[in-house]
Amino acid sequence: MTLLSVIVPVYQVRAYLADCLDSILDTSFRDLELVAVDDGSRDGSGAILARYAERDSRLVVVTLDRNQGLGAARNTGLSRATGEYVWFVDGDDWLPEGSLTAVAERLTRTRPDLLVTAYTRYYPNGGTRHLSLSQVGAGGPGPDTFTLRQRPALLSVLHITCNKVIRRRFLLDLGLTFGPGWYEDVSFSFPLMLAAQRIALLDRCCYAYRQRPEGAITATVSDRHFEVFAHWDRVLSGLDADPAVPAELRHLIFQRMIWHLLQVLGHPRRVPPARRREFFAEIVTRYRAHLPPAGYQPPGGAVGLKHRLVGRGAYGLFAALQAARRAHVGVVTRVRHPLGSRPTADAAGSAPVAAVPGSRVEAVPGELTDRVS
Repeated sequence: MTLLSVIVPVYQVRAYLADCLDSILDTSFRDLELVAVDDGSRDGSGAILARYAERDSRLVVVTLDRNQGLGAARNTGLSRATGEYVWFVDGDDWLPEGSLTAVAERLTRTRPDLLVTAYTRYYPNGGTRHLSLSQVGAGGPGPDTFTLRQRPALLSVLHITCNKVIRRRFLLDLGLTFGPGWYEDVSFSFPLMLAAQRIALLDRCCYAYRQRPEGAITATVSDRHFEVFAHWDRVLSGLDADPAVPAELRHLIFQRMIWHLLQVLGHPRRVPPARRREFFAEIVTRYRAHLPPAGYQPPGGAVGLKHRLVGRGAYGLFAALQAARRAHVGVVTRVRHPLGSRPTADAAGSAPVAAVPGSRVEAVPGELTDRVS
């Protein structure tokens, strides 16, 4: 059996697709298949896939007759994959040199249900930001594999799918697939981490995550951001149906949910201004419906203050806090960059983070970024 199936959903990524395919196929690692799913692209991506398939039999191309979305394209790729492990790689990203070999070595040595790797964000101006896994193993060296209950700090790692390599049989037995709509990684990653009995880490950059201003949720003001609630509802339903999940994990997942929903709301280029109060009310509904029975301890600082405002249903105070914070950030930015040079804003809409060409910045846990097909 092939060790690794790399599943690449493709939609309108002609400018980046060759880099992605080359990073997978033009390496010394050969024990793989590449399943590319053309999700109704109209930009010539299909022709690129056809050319690559002609010269490399490891590439299997599946063409959908219409755009079905990132989650559906991934599900299609999974249904065609035959490898022992699957890795979902987006068509506008790439794998850094040596990634496949490093991942394969860790898989064969530990045989996990789930392998989580570090990754790096690449910004349009040439800046980079490395997302390590150091916070997960903060207690020092641990076992080669573990469960989420043993290392709950894994929840602090952003819930994206592309830094996770998954044993295919485990995934199929679990019956877990990607749901429809934006933010599909939410309802996939959390059940995946909860169910895995053998989780391994690889604190090496194995994924290059391109931050594009176009084609991304982070740059799209839309009512579709309300779709995030359906994915969190799916996570919460799973928790309610599984009494074996310990209280500590329920508390942390609840905290992570409130954090994530507030990040979506707080981003200036996501929820339409006229619907922000309504979005806040949806957060309040879930806060009150799923408050941990033993009580909830919000995080400290300004983040915890926002959580408390949700608990009180105080949208006016929340909006005032956001406005004051944006004004403060604007003043600081103008002082630090008087000539009009602006740093790359972090994906959560927080204080801007300088991403100068060639820089490598260790990111704080909990950044937010999502992509949509």
